[in-house]
Amino acid sequence: MPIEKRSILKVYVLGIITLGIYFLYWLVKTKNELNELGAQIPTAWLIIIPIANWYWLYKYAEGFAKVTKKESAILWFLLFFFVGIVMPAIVQSELNRIAEESSRVSPQ
Repeated sequence: MPIEKRSILKVYVLGIITLGIYFLYWLVKTKNELNELGAQIPTAWLIIIPIANWYWLYKYAEGFAKVTKKESAILWFLLFFFVGIVMPAIVQSELNRIAEESSRVSPQ
């Protein structure tokens, strides 16, 4: 399954309209995409368990850092944890970039 290119604005608008339910759906979808690219993010059920969701968020940040070959996982975790509202924009922007690069390499 290739990475799906999504509108960042759509992620936020649907997240607000659905009172956060779309954000959870988006997290699961992007987790699956990151895992396909080599990340090792555990099951998304950990999102709903207090304290365990911190661990899950760290693993998500670690997977994001691994796939994008960007800064350290701890830096991404702190950014996602303390400035969470920008997280979808950053992650989706990078996933869109990867999707764009992969479509240029192997057009379908």
